[in-house]
Amino acid sequence: MTFKRLWQTFRLYTIRGSAARTEYIRKKKVYGAIGDNCSIEKRKVPLYANLIRLGNNVHIASNVSFLTHDITCTVLNAVPSVKERGGVQERIGCIEIGDNVFVGSGTHILYDTKIGSNVIIGTCSVVTHDIPDNSVVAGVPARVIGSFDDFAEKMLSQEKYPEELKPRKQTVSPELAKFMWEKFDREHN
Repeated sequence: MTFKRLWQTFRLYTIRGSAARTEYIRKKKVYGAIGDNCSIEKRKVPLYANLIRLGNNVHIASNVSFLTHDITCTVLNAVPSVKERGGVQERIGCIEIGDNVFVGSGTHILYDTKIGSNVIIGTCSVVTHDIPDNSVVAGVPARVIGSFDDFAEKMLSQEKYPEELKPRKQTVSPELAKFMWEKFDREHN
């Protein structure tokens, strides 16, 4: 890890709040581009971060990996038959994410992928190929499981907790916890 990347990663660990971290990443031009109204929970700067572009209203949950490279060349170039033929280069590639995208926690996004606009990516997915606009994807490898519009309708139709009880400063009040447990018990018993 270069000193600059190590310093940027250290700096991200010291910044509280994803909005402030995202602003630091934008200001220091760590990524290739970051649009407006974005948040990045991730604190580690990916290798070749300048090969990553994010559109507007993109929200990256924790433990998301951007894999802009593949170092299988290290293994292959140690094989005599590969080495004598000139060896292979490290594979690198770009990652582009459109507008209005949520990437769930623990997801891995591989190089040479374009994620369209209006996309939800489920937790712990592995994105190995382009994702079309207006889709919800999940799985290993990630595949389309629904449409963005259907997902939005489902979310709009769900029972809402009282606005005055909403979480504050990443804390759920005892009243909200009671409300959520009562809802859970109604739905699961």
